[in-house]
Amino acid sequence: MIIDAKNLIVGRFATIAAKKALLGEDVAVVNCDAAIITGSKKAVFARYRAKRAMGIPSKGPFHHRKADRFVRRIIRGMLPYKQEKGSEAFKKVMCYVGMPPEFEGKDTVTFEKANVKKVPSLKYVTIQDICKELGGKV
Repeated sequence: MIIDAKNLIVGRFATIAAKKALLGEDVAVVNCDAAIITGSKKAVFARYRAKRAMGIPSKGPFHHRKADRFVRRIIRGMLPYKQEKGSEAFKKVMCYVGMPPEFEGKDTVTFEKANVKKVPSLKYVTIQDICKELGGKV
């Protein structure tokens, strides 16, 4: 299954991706940098800055600044990754920035219930903006 994450809310499509991976299906998420987190820019940036400041830099918790790793970590949070079935499912999930050449021309899936048009307010931030704010090189 190839999921096109452009204009999709991360949490909503990540639950579907996690379920498919637990069922044994290979899941590829493309255009991770165009995925969306809802909320005001100020609140979302503050939440991720606080998460990043938590802990010790050498020991963790580790939060990635690349968009593909950022989304993959969100999907990991929806899997029982400390158990064998969860770690096997996590290996089946791969995320990509943009559209890699190996997936060009193949059918991609997008979910209407995860689209940003379903949000009543227009406050949202893209993953690319969050990664830039955290110091990622985009």
